[in-house]
Amino acid sequence: MEIQNKLSEIRVEKKSTTKQNFFSVLSAITIGMILGLVAKLVDDQGINPIFDAIGGRLGVWIFVATLIAIFSYSPKLAAFKICSFFVSLLTIYYLYTVFFLNFFPMREIVFWGMCAVVSPVCAYVMWYARGNGFLSSAVLALPITALLSEGYQLRNAYLPEHTHYYLIPILMGIYLIMVIILLIVVPKRRLEFLIVLPISIILSLIIIYFNVLGRIFGGLNGVL
Repeated sequence: MEIQNKLSEIRVEKKSTTKQNFFSVLSAITIGMILGLVAKLVDDQGINPIFDAIGGRLGVWIFVATLIAIFSYSPKLAAFKICSFFVSLLTIYYLYTVFFLNFFPMREIVFWGMCAVVSPVCAYVMWYARGNGFLSSAVLALPITALLSEGYQLRNAYLPEHTHYYLIPILMGIYLIMVIILLIVVPKRRLEFLIVLPISIILSLIIIYFNVLGRIFGGLNGVL
């Protein structure tokens, strides 16, 4: 009870009806299905590789999931919505892969399945990013850290047939735009970015220096 009171000081849950919760979850599922289908359709060398290069990495999904989570009525609903979002997204993506392309990418399914499993916990915590106090700023710094770290490491990105490296600055620019959007949309206080950004930069430098993403994902963070 004491922990709940502390959390309520950071951000208070909004009262919502069963109908509102239903349509909120339904919207997350719908977005997941649409993005899952789009991600699969652009996963083709005939399409501009910039789309696959974005969709095949964690950054864009962290960005979308963060927005879905923070604009939920409660942290529990955020957790359920994000779980529904990733399950619907991955279901559509890999059903298309298996039944239409006759391909069963086990390693990728396991990797993204693990991401889906931990996503509700992340969403629950992320809901408090749009709150008050230092803790909310620290929470918001987490997705921005991930975007900055992965965006910087795109300088070594592999693009199809080694002929599209001119797109790397564009990809890095898109990551920067996602960071700016989060810094503008999420905080309730105008100058909160002065706290969030330094934390994110410091954490990003640590992650980049110790190659944390490479050690954790072992090359899997580039395929969906």
